[in-house]
Amino acid sequence: MPKIHVETEPGACRQMWKQVMPDEFVSDLWEVRDCFHRHFARPLRFVVAEDAKGISGLLPLAWIEEKHSYGFFPGETWEGKTWLEQNRVFARNERVLKQMLAVVPDSYHLRYLLLEGKASERSSIVDEIGYQFLPPKYNFDMEQYYTEFSGKSIKRIKREIESFQERGVEIRYDALEDFEVMVHQNLSRFGSMSYYYDPRFLRSFRSLLHWLHAQGWLRMTTVLIDNRIAAVDMGCVYRNTYTVLAGGTSADFPGVAKLINMHHMQRACEERWERVDFLCGDFSWKTMFHLTPRPLYLMSNLPETVSYPAAAAAYPNGLATSATA
Repeated sequence: MPKIHVETEPGACRQMWKQVMPDEFVSDLWEVRDCFHRHFARPLRFVVAEDAKGISGLLPLAWIEEKHSYGFFPGETWEGKTWLEQNRVFARNERVLKQMLAVVPDSYHLRYLLLEGKASERSSIVDEIGYQFLPPKYNFDMEQYYTEFSGKSIKRIKREIESFQERGVEIRYDALEDFEVMVHQNLSRFGSMSYYYDPRFLRSFRSLLHWLHAQGWLRMTTVLIDNRIAAVDMGCVYRNTYTVLAGGTSADFPGVAKLINMHHMQRACEERWERVDFLCGDFSWKTMFHLTPRPLYLMSNLPETVSYPAAAAAYPNGLATSATA
């Protein structure tokens, strides 16, 4: 019978996270999440289950005061919703999960959960759909990828990209100063709907930029047309996955997003990366470009989503790899 306790001290929380959480994706890394935690400073509540074999469950929560509920650590929010994806709850089995959830003293709303096991996925609540480009699927050959499109559709996209190239396209890599251009473009286009409208989120992304750069993982991509910055994307490469984290485009170059997104895919084929993760977001271009969908899941006890019993039944196999426990 596991013993359940709550840990709130950041150093102890960090130690337990590193002990049991996988490091498959960049968002699995404590250091990435700490870039956000240090600026949002949400109170931590890590629910821990331990037995004779060690940690058998870890539910990493952060209190989001304005939502009056717990979210997944670190509780970074944009428009009231957490942003980081591929979240994991570690639970050796369903009983451990139930016991951990039972000691959460208030509402919880855990988004973008990554599940293992087809059985649990079939019975779970889909939160949002992430989209990936998978170069091995096309033998790292863009021409094979183009066969996903109708002839008319791919010709239209290529013509649009060629119209930019005729004006003179230059691609610039890893200019850290272009981050500020990206932020300006994003704010100019989306205003209060921009990620960066919240100064905490902006500071978090600056911290992430510099941490990724220090690791050698940062990939800043800047498109210049007519010697003017038309688009900037911030991404990273970790374990052969290229994740496009954020971007901005100039209103003076409508349609340039197609150019930069195609460039990411072309580069992924050339570099033989396993995937390009374009993350979640209800943007029509992702389906139009025939990206591979990947659902991420939700666990919540808020009345408008799902009661706990239904959520618990959705996770019979646990929510993170338990082989190491």
